[in-house]
Amino acid sequence: MKSFEGQVVLISGAGRGIGRAIAQAFASHGAIVAANDITPLNLDVTVAEICAAGGQARAYVFDVAKRLPCVSMVEQILQDWGRIDILVNNAAVEPHAPLLELDEWDWQRTLDVNLSAPFFLTQAVGRLMRQQGGGCIVNIASIAGRAFGLRNRAAYVASKMGLIGLTRTAALELAAHNIRVNAVCPGVIETEMTAALRQDEAMMQSWLAAIPQGRLGRPEDVVGLVLFLCSPAAAYITGQAINVDGGKVMS
Repeated sequence: MKSFEGQVVLISGAGRGIGRAIAQAFASHGAIVAANDITPLNLDVTVAEICAAGGQARAYVFDVAKRLPCVSMVEQILQDWGRIDILVNNAAVEPHAPLLELDEWDWQRTLDVNLSAPFFLTQAVGRLMRQQGGGCIVNIASIAGRAFGLRNRAAYVASKMGLIGLTRTAALELAAHNIRVNAVCPGVIETEMTAALRQDEAMMQSWLAAIPQGRLGRPEDVVGLVLFLCSPAAAYITGQAINVDGGKVMS
């Protein structure tokens, strides 16, 4: 069943990892995918794979860390498809450095990509959804933004905590316009972005020991929850931050 038939879905950071998996899943359910990334290098692969499988997708190469490109992209998608029904804020960066050695540029870029970009896109797309009569927004946060920190990831953790706060506030303010906003909080997912983290054997052994399912996550493990939150089955769910972490025991 094509449960998202004809709906237009904007996904930031769709060039690889979780973003690519989400884009492919929406396309397989009939959605028109507006796939965004900062470079066409990986994004073209995402779009090509979707089209080869019989889906509809188009690449939008914009730097979502800045407001004007976000507004321009939304306007371009509106010209191309006439609407945006679903927004998935997935683009993220994760610099690795001890707090006392973290470069100011890395700190600011992380906040720009991981937190400012969702704000810019939520604002631009939210205004459009208000005119359309509703929509769904899903922010890809992290369990690192919940009740504990993560060594050498100060900027990433701060940005993801902020994203959960933005999610809850946006849900509160946009509910009157029939716009639902939720966050998905993955654990360690086997993607390019977590490669360096997964090379720390001691950390991974400790991490795996706290996961009842005994394995790290895969991009496809995140997809089901995103689709559910954007479906009519989740019509009474908004303002939530839901973990996808194999049941990890929080510390």
